[in-house]
Amino acid sequence: MRIDVVTLFPEFFTSPLSQSMLRRAQELGAVTFRIINLRDFAPDRHKVCDDRPFGGGPGMVMKIEPLVAAIRALRQEDPDTWVILLSPQGRLFDQGKAGELAARKHIALICGHYEGVDDRIRFYLDEELSIGDYILTGGEIPALAVADAVTRLVPGVLGGAGAAAEESFQTGLLEYPQFTRPRVFEGHEVPEVLLSGDHAAIARWRRQQALKKTAAARPDLLKKAKITPEDEEI
Repeated sequence: MRIDVVTLFPEFFTSPLSQSMLRRAQELGAVTFRIINLRDFAPDRHKVCDDRPFGGGPGMVMKIEPLVAAIRALRQEDPDTWVILLSPQGRLFDQGKAGELAARKHIALICGHYEGVDDRIRFYLDEELSIGDYILTGGEIPALAVADAVTRLVPGVLGGAGAAAEESFQTGLLEYPQFTRPRVFEGHEVPEVLLSGDHAAIARWRRQQALKKTAAARPDLLKKAKITPEDEEI
């Protein structure tokens, strides 16, 4: 899979993409990242990518010309490139969307900035995504969040078999509590069932804990989760 990121601040991505799972994905050859400087597509010699908004108002707006030039260059390389603008007006990004994007061969993430992007960009996009109802300085952090969530779902990236399938949101529930050594820490003990070796009992306990945690912290998720008659008794 290839993930392109179009940004005014390419250096922003240098460290995150060289760490942890994102680095591992590249070393395995499962994902290729390419950071594209939007200024390379600006038509003037000063590489200007923003201007004052028509109608007045505070701040600056990203210009349409360099954005469209970058998108066309990407699609000329690969007509199947799926182009996404990170935007507060977009659909809320979730685990289901991460799975959809992970199934694609090539996605491009466009990072907005300043007061926004010339609205005519919508004629050239495949979709817009938002990571939440709050304001960030630009689209770089959302682009990293999307890239991380998508990359971990690409086959071969995560180490353990089934690791992704059991994580929070994959089942529609928050993940069950996890523990490791030491068995006792400052009087707090690991639940006895996890030490029993009874895999069926452990599976039941984990399901119960996931349901209880979700009901307490995110009851809205229960409406979409697959609840069995056994779950109803918990």
